[in-house]
Amino acid sequence: MNPSWDLYSAFLAVIRTGSLSAASRALGVAQPTVRRQVEALEESLGLVLFTRSQAGLSPTEAGTAMLPYAEAMAGNAEAAMRAVHGSTSEVAGTVRITASEMIGLEVLPRMIGALIAKHPRLAIELSATNANEDLVRRDADIAIRLNAPTQGALVPRRAGTVAIGLYASKGYVAAHGMPRSSAELRKHTLVGRDRDVDFYAALEAAGLSLARGDFAYRTDSDVGQLAAVRAGVGIGACQLPLAGDLVRILPKLSFALPVWVVTHEDLRHTRRVAEVFEHLVQELTAYCGARARV
Repeated sequence: MNPSWDLYSAFLAVIRTGSLSAASRALGVAQPTVRRQVEALEESLGLVLFTRSQAGLSPTEAGTAMLPYAEAMAGNAEAAMRAVHGSTSEVAGTVRITASEMIGLEVLPRMIGALIAKHPRLAIELSATNANEDLVRRDADIAIRLNAPTQGALVPRRAGTVAIGLYASKGYVAAHGMPRSSAELRKHTLVGRDRDVDFYAALEAAGLSLARGDFAYRTDSDVGQLAAVRAGVGIGACQLPLAGDLVRILPKLSFALPVWVVTHEDLRHTRRVAEVFEHLVQELTAYCGARARV
């Protein structure tokens, strides 16, 4: 009996993503299911299709030889599904998003709720990290990045530029006063990064000659910095749309970061990924255009 398409589909997902976990996310099924399907295909064919290591799964010579035939089967299956379901097919399955800590924890939640309400069978996985997860290896389906992607095979859309300024709480300003120049900042309690040297280079480029020792409260967590500013610890950076009731310090001093929404070219026509991708582009474009009270 010939192996079913599900087994070839699992094989193809693993060879494209390089791991069982990434393949399970791409297929929207549990990881053990993918493992059983690959093992069943190997047993049925009497071949070893992957070599296994701590780095993931790599195709053997037999696996590489089978790849174009599995891709042809996938193309036919996708064409058949499009013909049957057309534009009314349901958005369902799992989409994994990776974003910076600040975007992931402070910005995206308010954007995702309406999307899940619209598509009840859609599931979102969020990885909030400042490390760039590899979309080519399918560590995630969609990335929100604050720098332009450089890898090939990626589809980027720029949502805009988010402005960043210096802020303090009303309580801090009431207790310590408002600095009137960048030189006066050293007289205040400053909130900034700890071991991230790029932070201090960015300050220097913006005309602020502040060293690590000038910051009384240091953490490499962006959300941790914002929490300290909101709590009245001192003056720190904040994206303008997130400022809320915070008080802008030295309004002419501003930084800017580009916001990109990125996916892999193999996923851009996958319905659930395309739906989430377009939603995020729209919402983040509006977010970048928002202005806080200064």
